[in-house]
Amino acid sequence: MANRVETALEDAVARAESGAAPPLLSAAVRHAVFSGGARVRPLLCLAIAQACGDDDPALADAAATAIELLHCASLVHDDLPCFDNAATRRGRPSVHALYGAPLAVLAGDALIVMAFDSLARAAGASPTRLPRLLTTITTGVGMPGGIVAGQAWESEPSPLVEAYHGAKTGALFVAATMSGAITAGADPHPWRALGEKLGAAYQVADDLADAVLTEADLGKPTGQDQAHGRPSLVTELGLEGAFQRLQCLVGEAVESIPPCQGAEPLRELVRMQATRLAPKHLARSAA
Repeated sequence: MANRVETALEDAVARAESGAAPPLLSAAVRHAVFSGGARVRPLLCLAIAQACGDDDPALADAAATAIELLHCASLVHDDLPCFDNAATRRGRPSVHALYGAPLAVLAGDALIVMAFDSLARAAGASPTRLPRLLTTITTGVGMPGGIVAGQAWESEPSPLVEAYHGAKTGALFVAATMSGAITAGADPHPWRALGEKLGAAYQVADDLADAVLTEADLGKPTGQDQAHGRPSLVTELGLEGAFQRLQCLVGEAVESIPPCQGAEPLRELVRMQATRLAPKHLARSAA
């Protein structure tokens, strides 16, 4: 599945570059997309499509591509000087650090457009699935509860913790799980809980990493929650409590997978991804 994701992303970026695209914008887009990300969300989307039959692989590839491009766009914008002012991302210079803030804004915008272009181009075989797919993905990205809203909560004087975390991290996981089912013509609603649990787990893991890791460990600036006064489950629960919450959420995510032909491989994928979440020294301490 990993090769399938990378091929689909390369096709989308190459299509946008065709003709006379501005070279620096193309370079900034490529830097944002092909920077060593784990591709958790698109892999999850494809795994669920396969578990549900995957009868339209082109649409599943497009949904996975769109979700990853939107995720990359959110990271580019999140690193900007007006937000986190992060000079690094995944151990490399962030897009704005390398190409400047104007091109970073434009690269993020271009990625958003590319995401929906990918969906439109792939919907020919199953056009009746496209409206529901678009609604599901836009819900995970926009207002009132998508990643845009999650970033906006950081500008509020008293952010609502549950709404903030659900929008910032959980919403795109829900979009990934439900979209995978939609592309295969299955009912997406049984897959919502998996997205919610995984999104919550990733938020706890992000809070833990921000609190206890160094920039060298994580590949991006840490201590951001404390520096910006953001809600954090480490602040709320303490390190041990946050780690226990993470373990609980991963277990609940595995249990939430509905009966399907690919249930066991999907459970294994969730368990495998979960091993990456917690800072290693906390996992060793718990063991």
